[in-house]
Amino acid sequence: MEPVRDRHDADQNAKLKVCVIGASGKLGRYMVQHALDRGYEVVGVCRAASVDKLGALRDRITVVAGATDDRAVIARAVGGCDGVLTVLVPRGVNHYAAGTAQAVLDHTRGGARLVFSCGWHITRDGLDVYPWKVRAIVKVAGPLAKLARFADLDDQVDACRRVFASNTRWTVVRGSDLAEGPSQGLPVWSRHVGDPKLSSNLTRRVDFALFMVAALTDDTLVREAPAIVGRRAPSALAYASTTQELR
Repeated sequence: MEPVRDRHDADQNAKLKVCVIGASGKLGRYMVQHALDRGYEVVGVCRAASVDKLGALRDRITVVAGATDDRAVIARAVGGCDGVLTVLVPRGVNHYAAGTAQAVLDHTRGGARLVFSCGWHITRDGLDVYPWKVRAIVKVAGPLAKLARFADLDDQVDACRRVFASNTRWTVVRGSDLAEGPSQGLPVWSRHVGDPKLSSNLTRRVDFALFMVAALTDDTLVREAPAIVGRRAPSALAYASTTQELR
């Protein structure tokens, strides 16, 4: 599967209004920066206590402070937006991710592009083949996190099921393990975990964000759930089918 094509050049004159839900997190801040680099108007949603994490970015965007599962907050933030980028965080045990996803689905205007982030453990059709590390996280770390009331992986599963069942122009980007570092370009992707191209299981966080933003203007990703890996990861290089994939 080829990497998503970054259509920035073709769309550089298009003034999109984009909402980033979860803007103060590491992934969210990268998405805000990529969107601003494209000249997009950006609205960012984050908890009031996290606004300062946006740093200088908050002076360049409209910030809506509040919980991302607060329907009134989401309705205000996504009004008039052409696209919404949502970090699905399974925080706590009160259906935070599912509530966030449902609010976005219910309040974003028809025809808008909706792009959600999650981990590889999400499956759309049950055909993914997971490495032992991912299985261990789901079977061991997941229940422990839920017992501690810290996070609920089942909540993220529920959130994605709602997205998959919706009649919207969605994309669910399933990320591998993440690392910091300079950009390597757009990640490569496959419809299923288990594709040898993905076996390195590592993507730069800045490039995960790049994929999310690029997906806004790539209609080939509408109603796809791409699993991604860094384009310079050893497995991506080993299984590249064309030189174009590595540019």
